[in-house]
Amino acid sequence: MDRFQNKYRIPTTRVAWHDYKGGAYFVTICTAERTHDFGEISNGQMLLSPVGICAQECAQNISVHFPHVDVPLFVVMPNHIHLIVIIHTDGNGTGRNDQNDVETQNFASLHNHESQRNQHQRQQNNFGPQSKNLASVIRGFKIGVTKFSRQNNIPFEWQPRFHDRIIRNQEEMNRIAQYIEENVARWDFDKLNPINNNQTN
Repeated sequence: MDRFQNKYRIPTTRVAWHDYKGGAYFVTICTAERTHDFGEISNGQMLLSPVGICAQECAQNISVHFPHVDVPLFVVMPNHIHLIVIIHTDGNGTGRNDQNDVETQNFASLHNHESQRNQHQRQQNNFGPQSKNLASVIRGFKIGVTKFSRQNNIPFEWQPRFHDRIIRNQEEMNRIAQYIEENVARWDFDKLNPINNNQTN
């Protein structure tokens, strides 16, 4: 453990040799205590709670708020969410808006067209202050879900950190994409399923 101003601090889980301002990442974000705040899986289907719906919509709209970022695939599970996050250092992401690639902090600022109003009518979430790296993207996403839960008086908390893996090649990308696509179907075997933790401890 490192010390700062004579106090212990937990070292960052990010690797020191990478600035996280570009590249592809496999990201996992959990709820606090891994509670099933996003819904439940029944008969091989994920049944989203209101907070789960919000998490899904915020994930779908990451590229709207961060035009240099693409999220080609994600899955919302009962107590966590997996995402593939691609950060373009040259600004050539597919998520575009009419503000010449300017990041936006507020959902409402994007509601210039009727189709956008319809798409986001359940959301009034703010994304927090931005800088162009992975941590700021995840922080903004988490703030959006947290604000929705508080506005609707729904008890909800995130686990403080998130886990990421740098995706180094196409083989890894294919393997991770398959894992995400099969995640709901394989919930009974998932290490984040509390039932499995109870059985192994």
